[in-house]
Amino acid sequence: MTIRVLLADDQEMVRAALRAVIDRREDLCVVGEAADGDQAVDAAFRLRPDVVVMDVRMPGTTGVEATRRILTEWAYEDAPPRVLVLTTFDLDEYVHAALRAGASGFLLKNSPPDQLAHAIRVIAGGAAMLAPSVTHRLIGAFTALPTGLVPGTPTPAPGHRGRLDALTEREREVLILVARGLSNAQIADALGLTQANVKSRVNRILTRLGLENRVQAAILARDAGLIPPGR
Repeated sequence: MTIRVLLADDQEMVRAALRAVIDRREDLCVVGEAADGDQAVDAAFRLRPDVVVMDVRMPGTTGVEATRRILTEWAYEDAPPRVLVLTTFDLDEYVHAALRAGASGFLLKNSPPDQLAHAIRVIAGGAAMLAPSVTHRLIGAFTALPTGLVPGTPTPAPGHRGRLDALTEREREVLILVARGLSNAQIADALGLTQANVKSRVNRILTRLGLENRVQAAILARDAGLIPPGR
């Protein structure tokens, strides 16, 4: 099945480069482009892509606000598109806000073409994707920020530990390793499980906690004190 991609970036040359990278893959196809956040929202609702590759900083409506609108205002029965945020800086505060808004991950703009294609596939498949070089630093820096400091960041709901009571001891162990940035393969090695078993447990954790992706699970785990700040 071909993964349909919408590109949102205010620079035409960047969109052209991204299109060239994506369209040369047999399983990926660019179905539309947007030059700002408002266009991205309109195009997402009109074209209903599988993945939106979203720039963070655009004139007018930012990529953060566009991400939030796409995911919260989606009016179709099928699931909304997954959002892959692109950024120039690995600690950009707007990326933190985009993850809070429901983006499935982020990638640096200087990432290799194959890494971009891989990220799109991973996100389309329902998993989260963070730039490998900054996974630990991103989550640690984000959860250390005071609530309300980052634009677009909602106030977290109280009772994190109460929500975690719904998990089994093994699921808590998996959640802690997710929060530390480990992949399913690494978690499987650490706990002596199969990758299929880890994937099943991660999906069950997300369902029980009412979360959209691994990034939100990692943030909740750190907010609840399962992972010390900076780890």
